[in-house]
Amino acid sequence: MDKRSIMLEHNENPINKGLVNDSDYIKVSARNESCIDHIDIMFKINNNVIEDIVFDGEACVIAISSTSLMIKNLINKTIEEALIIINNFENMIDNKSYDIDVLGELNVYDEIYKQPSRKMCALLPYIGIKDYLTKKSK
Repeated sequence: MDKRSIMLEHNENPINKGLVNDSDYIKVSARNESCIDHIDIMFKINNNVIEDIVFDGEACVIAISSTSLMIKNLINKTIEEALIIINNFENMIDNKSYDIDVLGELNVYDEIYKQPSRKMCALLPYIGIKDYLTKKSK
């Protein structure tokens, strides 16, 4: 499947779309100041492992597909493993050095840096969750 098809598939059929009413989940929100994109993300951590992530919101194809792929790649990862993936993803989006093998399917966004106005779309779901995981890992 080509990059565009993967993004479209994850936009049309996103993984874990819909928030839950469960106090065991942490909720974070991310908003793109330059457009309408807004995503609420809820995640559950147990014994240092991300057990589940769900989301909802209104956003563009890139932001929704990026959120769905993030969820697919972070569930069942330890906080440390998740931060490695997130940091490599951010480096890729910023056209900095990153480990292609760590990202797997997330490499579909490897040319987003060529469209500076779309970088925030791809990074949006990572913003709040990274902030929380960074504090939790210290």
